[in-house]
Amino acid sequence: MEEEHKDFEFERRFFCRNLPEKLTNGETPTLIVQSYYVHEDNYALRIRLQADDHALDMNSHTDALHTLLETGDHFTAASMTAKGPSVGGTRYEAERAIDIGIAQELMLRGGSPIIKNRYGIWLDEDWWNLDVFGGENAPLVVAEVERSGPVTDLTIPDFCLTEITDDPRFSNDGLANKPFSLWADDFDRELTESGPHFMSNFGHNRTEGNPDNR
Repeated sequence: MEEEHKDFEFERRFFCRNLPEKLTNGETPTLIVQSYYVHEDNYALRIRLQADDHALDMNSHTDALHTLLETGDHFTAASMTAKGPSVGGTRYEAERAIDIGIAQELMLRGGSPIIKNRYGIWLDEDWWNLDVFGGENAPLVVAEVERSGPVTDLTIPDFCLTEITDDPRFSNDGLANKPFSLWADDFDRELTESGPHFMSNFGHNRTEGNPDNR
């Protein structure tokens, strides 16, 4: 079963206004820089660099990112990934580690970049990634949880305002193609008019301290 699922990711993702200070206070996040060379119809080809314990000012834009790529020796890992469309919280994802220097040079030569600081925390029985985006995607905050199989019977934290699991606008490649700042006001109106949405085909959605469905 593990071999069968090795090239797939199972996750659920949520839009947040901000994160409770207690979750990030005193924590140094992982800096993630990603550049997309294909980002169309939810297919993507991505180069990723990450730097552990090296936060970046998320008000920085691409000029600061370019300087980081040219002069920084902060990065600790690099990878290249091919992604397919996300369907029901499942997405094809084949990833391979690559040389850090090659990844930096590829990013300097092209692609559509995004930057984010990633915090990690255990909430209930799951490990959550909490991404604070910078550049043209600021001030977007996305919370996501991954498992080795479908993410069912999930306890959803109160700071998750609505689910965006299958909303291609919020995929990282979607954000590289059309940054959040270009449509944030439209999304605010959409959320006000339609209210929050949580997917109901993954068992019982629970909230912290409340066993009822969300």
